[in-house]
Amino acid sequence: MFRRLPAFLALLPRRLLLASSSPRTLTGAPRRMEPAAVRCLPGEPKLTISFRLDGANRCMLRDQDEPLGKALARISHGLNKSHEKARKSKKKSKGQTPPPQQPPPPPAVKLHYAGEEVADTVPNSAAWRDGAELRVGDVTFAVRRNAPTLVTAELPGSLLAGFPVCPHLRVEFGTLEDCEVTWYKENAPNASPAAAAEPPCWTEVGRGRVHVPSNHDIGLRLKLRCTPRDGGGRVGEVKELVSAGAVEAGPGACSFDNRHPYTVREAAWPVVRVATYNILADVYAQTELSKTVLYPYCAPYALQLDYRQSLIKKELAGYNADILCLQEVDTGVFTDSLTPALDAFGLEGVFRIKEKQHEGPATFYRSVLEDLNKPGRQVCVANTHLYWHPKGGNLRLIQMGVAMRHLSHVISEVAPGAPLVFCGDFNSSPHSGVFQLLSETEVPPQHADWSSSGPEEACSMELRSAFPPLLSACGQPAYTNYVGGFHGCLDYIFIQPGSMQVLALLPGRPVEQVIPLPSHQEVTTHEALPSVAHPSDHIALICDLRWNP
Repeated sequence: MFRRLPAFLALLPRRLLLASSSPRTLTGAPRRMEPAAVRCLPGEPKLTISFRLDGANRCMLRDQDEPLGKALARISHGLNKSHEKARKSKKKSKGQTPPPQQPPPPPAVKLHYAGEEVADTVPNSAAWRDGAELRVGDVTFAVRRNAPTLVTAELPGSLLAGFPVCPHLRVEFGTLEDCEVTWYKENAPNASPAAAAEPPCWTEVGRGRVHVPSNHDIGLRLKLRCTPRDGGGRVGEVKELVSAGAVEAGPGACSFDNRHPYTVREAAWPVVRVATYNILADVYAQTELSKTVLYPYCAPYALQLDYRQSLIKKELAGYNADILCLQEVDTGVFTDSLTPALDAFGLEGVFRIKEKQHEGPATFYRSVLEDLNKPGRQVCVANTHLYWHPKGGNLRLIQMGVAMRHLSHVISEVAPGAPLVFCGDFNSSPHSGVFQLLSETEVPPQHADWSSSGPEEACSMELRSAFPPLLSACGQPAYTNYVGGFHGCLDYIFIQPGSMQVLALLPGRPVEQVIPLPSHQEVTTHEALPSVAHPSDHIALICDLRWNP
């Protein structure tokens, strides 16, 4: 039976009429079947069935070996209960007491495949096939089994003009590289009351997993539209995200802006670009001690994680490093911020959390990093953050002695002959025992660091390195850490000079280089670090190394 249309609807153009009507308004009108997503993996006892009906998401967890009839009956029963609950709620909101009556018959729920109804006795694992159709009353859903699905989709909280926006996307049954990502910006809002009631309009501004908003976007929200794909032609359900806040103005000149021109291109083989950076863990930046004693000169908003992460991601992306060693990485920062951002720039990462801490070192490396002339040649990259206390020189010596012994064992067992690149925040000056151990291979028993904790805890021993003398690739800068009450050189990239070499920077020539540090004026523009223009209390070290054939 056809429903009679109101007279004014009959006067509308057919195209407009169909576009504004729901699929169930006009019998026989063309419509697109909505998806029913089924997740079913071998070896798992359960499968999930998800679809959207009557404006609500429906999700069921069923046994894979359960007969299909039971799952269909459960769908029908659940829909009937929700309809009855909605009916009673509507009557109650109008102050009416619903009279007792027979509940409406449950909607017919059937599963069809290739034009045939699937028998109720077929187990769920075999019944819910890709291409099947789930029919709920007069609504039909296209079953998509293990289709590409976005299981995580989040936008960062801080959006700054001129800084990359890297969403946290995680896809199942597909790959991020194959996903289609489109960015939109909100049209400038109209001040009229009538326009304020209208839904926002959007203009496409870019494609790809990373978007850099411009100054023209300040005050406007961003929208991301992502279509998950698997590279083989399968497409999943589209997801749209709208930013919680609008794009804000950036901080202006940053301390790393003048460094990026040296690293605008990736290093050309056999040169490998290495960077190390203590990015200041949020668990330390947000303490009362940090806000009032360590960094009282830093604006409170500039210590907020979202703000600092915006700066960090732009800084790291601009270095185009092949190997990136980070310290003081919060667990959530690694998972939700750095991994999705750096993955979009071609870097994979590993993370190790410290015991009794919520932060640790993270090491990222370019996914296709390989010696094109000698495939299989390996390099050992180590990343550390030694004990911080000013009187802990003796503990740092012991830590380094253990580390060097362990690295020697790893190389001999896993990659014999591989050169060592040792990066990190060593919390040690060039005059320390740790620096001497690495650069001269031994520390005598009378070294002052053995008694750094006082005479009661003094220990004297001769400590030898298992490696030949290492070279500090970036030399001995005046400082790599600059806070209100201290500045000094604590961070290093150590290399084996017989296997890797770094040369002085020659302007205008694409040769191996140490990327110049920010000038003292840039570092102290806002008194010290961190600041609105620099996200950490440390400075990144970056150098290009030639890997000898």
